[in-house]
Amino acid sequence: MKNLISKNDSIFVAGHNGLAGSAICRALKKFGYKNILTVSREELDLREQSKVKNWFKGNNPDIVIIAAAKVGGILANSTYPYDFIIENIQIQTNVIESAFLNSVKRLLFLSSSCAYPKKCSQPIREEYLLSDYLEKTNENYALAKIVGMKFCEALRKQKKFDAFSLMPTNLYGPNDNYQDNESHVFASLIKKFVTAEINNHDHVVCWGDGSPKREFLHVDDLADASVFCLEKFQFDLNNSPFLNIGTGKDISILDLAILIKNKVGFKGSIFWDKTKPNGTPLKRLDITRIEKLGWKSKISLEEGIEKTIKDFKKNINLSF
Repeated sequence: MKNLISKNDSIFVAGHNGLAGSAICRALKKFGYKNILTVSREELDLREQSKVKNWFKGNNPDIVIIAAAKVGGILANSTYPYDFIIENIQIQTNVIESAFLNSVKRLLFLSSSCAYPKKCSQPIREEYLLSDYLEKTNENYALAKIVGMKFCEALRKQKKFDAFSLMPTNLYGPNDNYQDNESHVFASLIKKFVTAEINNHDHVVCWGDGSPKREFLHVDDLADASVFCLEKFQFDLNNSPFLNIGTGKDISILDLAILIKNKVGFKGSIFWDKTKPNGTPLKRLDITRIEKLGWKSKISLEEGIEKTIKDFKKNINLSF
């Protein structure tokens, strides 16, 4: 199958310093793409429409990947709902519109499985989008992502603009956010157990009751899938222009905590704070469509946990 993008294309990765963006840059380089455009937030605030439009006119990228977003866990989403909806809508709208106006060849928008309704049939298929109400603890982030996806879909249908979206499940790996009030569950558990083990604590407190089930994807697998889809996947107007990206396997938060605890070597106890929210009870993606195209995840959860622990320790100047 002929590649839909060229090794000579200039590729703008918005959000190149983040979890997903940095992984996508690594993958692009691995696959031989050398003309990668990046810009820091200090140089270009993607929330400012006129500056984004001027940047596109001056740099003329061929391909655009939108990995830039304001992200965070349950606490951050609940505390700053305005920030999550306004900043994400501004970022994605400015970049998508500027890409269209500057005749970009292909655009990939990274959405999130958070955009699916709270009580979906499992596993979650792409057509379940907007079939029911959203999880309240991340509603504003999810709404912003839905707006971005529908913007891409509308441009594709009305203007024949080659924009599509990927719906990754819960991501983890290098460059994750470990801030206490902003991190997602995977990064939070890694930090809790590593720091507890180092400081000889006798217990770790985790949110909720541990019953929710989640699917986790190493960010390098997402990056691999992103390049694969840019190269190989052509949507037609009869299909919704987005794809689920995941492993097809889930695990309870309780079992994940125990797994991380054992990988870290922490000997203390786990206490569950049931006054804190659980979030969506169950979320596992149907990955039939992406697998039929020929892509599968490669990094197992155990291997990914080990890699992430090493990366976290390295970045806080610690060693085994």
